[in-house]
Amino acid sequence: MLTRSITLLLAAGMVQHANAQGPVVPQPDLVRQHSVSVPRAERQEIRAQLVPLRYSTLASEIGARIVRIPFGEAQSFRSGDVLAALDCSIQTANRDRARAELHGAEATLRANERLASLNSIGELEVMLSATAVAKARAELQAHEALIKKCTVVAPYNGRIADQRVREQQFVQPGQALFEIIDDSELEIEFLAPSNWLIWLRLGYPMRIAIDETRKAYPARIQRIGARVDPVAQSIKVVARIDGRFTELIAGMSGRVEIAPPRP
Repeated sequence: MLTRSITLLLAAGMVQHANAQGPVVPQPDLVRQHSVSVPRAERQEIRAQLVPLRYSTLASEIGARIVRIPFGEAQSFRSGDVLAALDCSIQTANRDRARAELHGAEATLRANERLASLNSIGELEVMLSATAVAKARAELQAHEALIKKCTVVAPYNGRIADQRVREQQFVQPGQALFEIIDDSELEIEFLAPSNWLIWLRLGYPMRIAIDETRKAYPARIQRIGARVDPVAQSIKVVARIDGRFTELIAGMSGRVEIAPPRP
């Protein structure tokens, strides 16, 4: 009887200890749980931004006063159009002086060459005259190159995104004048999970749902980054909008809609 009582007490204690730990929950099949997963592209929201195809900050290369700005902010221009004209009266005068000095040096060289043919002067005088001509020509070319910097010319078709100066303002060398963009085509920049590299390829179709227009637009992958961010486990991806949509402008943002290929 004593042995049976001890056995019953031990059994009761084990039951109470199990109840204190809570009910026993059966463990799921770990292999099955690992094999069933939702693709990350379907369950993670990826944000993206529209950026222009090309963009630049144009600066003055000389110190001068602005006399004319033909295009205002947000206006369109063509490649080769003058965006700003600077007052270069001093530079023009220096160029004219250099041109006159070149003409004089060339005349001296021609005279010395005739004298040398008559054995009136030596070869040294002719060589020095030729050196003076080369020096004057280089001086003229330097002034002509400086004159070209008196006008700021558009490098490509685009629009003025930000105008930082006004007419009659004196600018310093290196001072920013305009921010220009080429928005003839818009690109999409976003950070994608690095595990997308298993299936993501150039030309892969996608869509972007723009917040500002509340519409989705087709696009294709244009470029994939050269390296993966090891901390964020992401990679930069650039896509390009398929088609021209006048309501889209640079700076808009939205949500990337892309699906991995079916197995």
